[in-house]
Amino acid sequence: MAGLLALSRIVDRINEFIGQKVSWLILVAVLISAGNASIRKAFDISSNAFLELQWYLYGTVFMLAAAYTLQRNEHVRIDILSNRLSKRTRDWVDLVCHVIFLLPFVTLMVYLCWPWFWLSYRTGEISANAGGLIIWPAKMMVLLGFMLLTGQALSEIVKRIAVIRGDIDDPTPTHDLPAAAEAAIEMETKNRD
Repeated sequence: MAGLLALSRIVDRINEFIGQKVSWLILVAVLISAGNASIRKAFDISSNAFLELQWYLYGTVFMLAAAYTLQRNEHVRIDILSNRLSKRTRDWVDLVCHVIFLLPFVTLMVYLCWPWFWLSYRTGEISANAGGLIIWPAKMMVLLGFMLLTGQALSEIVKRIAVIRGDIDDPTPTHDLPAAAEAAIEMETKNRD
């Protein structure tokens, strides 16, 4: 288990580094968007390349930060239900869901994305829009995103097993419910009584 946990820490560090760095692409996308809008208003010209570049940047952030989001335990879940479960039960639910749903899905996506990207790269696929960009870099980001997410899914499975066995403390941050969710739970509890 120590070797798997060491590998898990490496995966976590890689995804943390990428997740933190890729967030700067949002600023780049916003600046390109503002520049494109300003040029369009001032000079009545526009470029599909700028629009597509914005989409590529947002897509890149979404895909490459997904693994970091999972690593930080920031993914969407139904907190009102999840927080009613004991910590041990939540750990088991996470483990089972990662093994049964997440890992097969991301593995399938890597398998399907490889030929999709490779064909685009080999053929030099270009956007059908006038002045559009080459498409394979965007498809490569989808493939890389799912590869990173596969690695993080394996890391999370290893950590959940280690937490359940008592080998390590839970490395994921806990999240307090928003006040509205706390009030809803409290009100429902009172209504049941």
